[in-house]
Parts: sequence; structure tokens; C-alpha cells
Amino acid sequence: MINGFKEFIMRGNVIDLAVAVVIGTAFTALVTSIVTSIFNPLIAAAFKADSLAGALVVTLPDGSKILFGAVIGAFINFLLIAAVVYFVIVLPLNKLKEAQDRRRAAGVPAGAVADPTTELDLLTEIRDLLAKNAAADQGPKHTA
Repeated sequence: MINGFKEFIMRGNVIDLAVAVVIGTAFTALVTSIVTSIFNPLIAAAFKADSLAGALVVTLPDGSKILFGAVIGAFINFLLIAAVVYFVIVLPLNKLKEAQDRRRAAGVPAGAVADPTTELDLLTEIRDLLAKNAAADQGPKHTA
């Protein structure tokens, strides 16, 4: 059971996922800070409120409030995150893929293999070489 857990933890995708969560958390804090410090005051000033959460407040007859400004702030936050993800991650990766496809179509080799040879690949190659050598040794012998 411990070995299985060790293999699970040592997989590359678990480490990558952990890094992505940490970076995502830091990125969320950055975007939230930008929205809170820059966009909220600008929009709140336009609506003459202390913050965006205090703008466009509708008070219902029972005393509860609908905070349209807070919803607008969350929407702006979402749009900023989506824009940064698209322009920083998606667009460059799409351009890279297009360039690779153009090179592949032109017949240019892709370069080094991304996945290194595994032990199974090496053992299979050794087996095939041994079988080839054994077949060559069994070939016809000529005597002089």
C-alpha cells in the first residue's frame, strides 16, 4: 500500500497539478487585487459609492438588499481572469501548435523525442536483437 501511494505521489501529473493550484491561487489574489484596487473604485466613483459592492444596491421592502455592484465586480473579475488565461496561455500554445503543424507539413523533423525510452522499450529491443542474432547463428554453414 505504501509503494502504491509513493508511485501515486511521484507521478508527474500530481506534481503539475499541485503547482497549478498554487499558481492559480496566487493569480486569483493578483486579479482580485487589481479589481478591488483599480476597477472597483472607478466604477464606484461613477455610481457615487464607497466601493463597487456598495454601488447599485436595491433595498427590498423586507429590508434585505440586492447588491448589483458586487455581481458586476465578480463579473469583471471573471472577465479579467478569462482574458489573461486566453492571452497568456491559450493563444501562445495555439500559435506554437500551428508552427509545429507547419513544420511537420513541410517535412521538417520535430526535434528530440518528448518521452524518453522506457525500460520496457529497451528490454523489447534487446529481446529482438537477441532473437535476430540467434536466427543468424542458425543460418546455413558452409564448409570448405
